[in-house]
Amino acid sequence: MKRGEHALAVFAVGLLILMAAIVAQVICSALDVNPLAEFTTDWALIGGAVTLNSLLDLQWHLLVVAGLLPTGLVWLRDVHVRVDFLYQNRSRATRARINLIGNLLFATPFLALALPASWNFMIRAWTSDEGSRNGGLNDLWLVKTVLPLGLALLAIAILFETLRLIRVAR
Repeated sequence: MKRGEHALAVFAVGLLILMAAIVAQVICSALDVNPLAEFTTDWALIGGAVTLNSLLDLQWHLLVVAGLLPTGLVWLRDVHVRVDFLYQNRSRATRARINLIGNLLFATPFLALALPASWNFMIRAWTSDEGSRNGGLNDLWLVKTVLPLGLALLAIAILFETLRLIRVAR
């Protein structure tokens, strides 16, 4: 496997678990099964029961983790979605300039706004020990911690990519 493919494989497994949680929620909802399991003591993250809302919260957690954390790696491997018609027949230096403009014009301002906002969002959830109000997962602050982490990893990847593009664009 190429560098980074092991990490992407882990996130792919997360997507499979996400799909299983969606199927389980749909089936249990159709059969009117709720809660799915109850416990005599609270467990970390899930509390005293696994409910339909727990499955829904789990779906959001997995979607955030599998969708956000690998974005920096996807960016560095240059397999992200973009509009290739702008530079498909251009030289390597011209493609680098176009990507560099995109990084500076779109990614940098977005991350300059999103990183501080996500940090504040996470701190509020962390300090209040935020959990689901609807019988879902107890520790919603966990998923909110992934947001600034994923954005920071993306920012680091874009920084490295921007430095590489500057060299290539010359």
